[in-house]
Amino acid sequence: MRSTHRWDDLQAFLAVARAGRLTEAARTMGVEHTTLSRRITRLEMALGAKLFDRRPTGYGLSAEGERLLPRAEAIERAALGIWLDRVDPAVGLTGSVRIGAPEAFGTFCLSERIDDFSTQHPGLSIELVATPRAFSLSKREADLAIGLTRPATGRLHARKLADYELGLYGAPTYIARCGRPEVRSDLHRHRFIGYIDELVFSPELDYFTEALPGLQPSIRISNVITQMTAAQSGAGLCILPCFMADRHSELVRLIPDCVRITRTYWLLTHADMAHLDRIKTTAEFIVSAARAARPAFLPRR
Repeated sequence: MRSTHRWDDLQAFLAVARAGRLTEAARTMGVEHTTLSRRITRLEMALGAKLFDRRPTGYGLSAEGERLLPRAEAIERAALGIWLDRVDPAVGLTGSVRIGAPEAFGTFCLSERIDDFSTQHPGLSIELVATPRAFSLSKREADLAIGLTRPATGRLHARKLADYELGLYGAPTYIARCGRPEVRSDLHRHRFIGYIDELVFSPELDYFTEALPGLQPSIRISNVITQMTAAQSGAGLCILPCFMADRHSELVRLIPDCVRITRTYWLLTHADMAHLDRIKTTAEFIVSAARAARPAFLPRR
């Protein structure tokens, strides 16, 4: 097998291993899925081993594939290092950077400040994925991710961005109809909006166990922005980040001395990518955006 084929085939293997689906991996690499399939077949024939188990849900690594994965990633890291040694620093801020973020942080912190950053660096293509999910940096689902916890394992760099506060909010229309809770015991008479349990991507989002033990939401919604919209309509009371809810006159904060939660945003970078100029520059943009938002993240008590 020619050396160019070997590298192409290893890249194909890594793309499918990370995406779990042939079509998605092909889209990431910018090739036809039939081309990617041929490369995987060629690599399997060269190694004399089956690397993937083809399942209805996608491609899963076989035992041989699991053994190959860390070695292929080591080759990828070495190739990336060779390229970085040769590249001109003056053209470092080109290409794409994908930021994975919780929808509240992405929508109300990053998107409002991204125009200046993009204008300063026209060679960068910024992809902001603001959605309620965890992002795997090892699978290259994002180049930078904002998480709610500091990872205990993995080759990740973690940097604290900011603490932020959450409180209990309701619409004036709901309060007029159902009454305003003045103490914690009043809450048992009210209806709540919260997350769908099986779709919660981080235990840090389990607010009810911490702040409202014994109470459960009767309306469950998969993401916080839609929860806020439901609360604004008067559907029920909802625990929301203050930096979101305090913007809206349709929401009133309730019994803040009883319901006050603090969480933390962390900036996560894979160790293999952290030294890239475009990653470092984008990371500094995220840090500066979080710093600018701190007065809203932690409102005066």
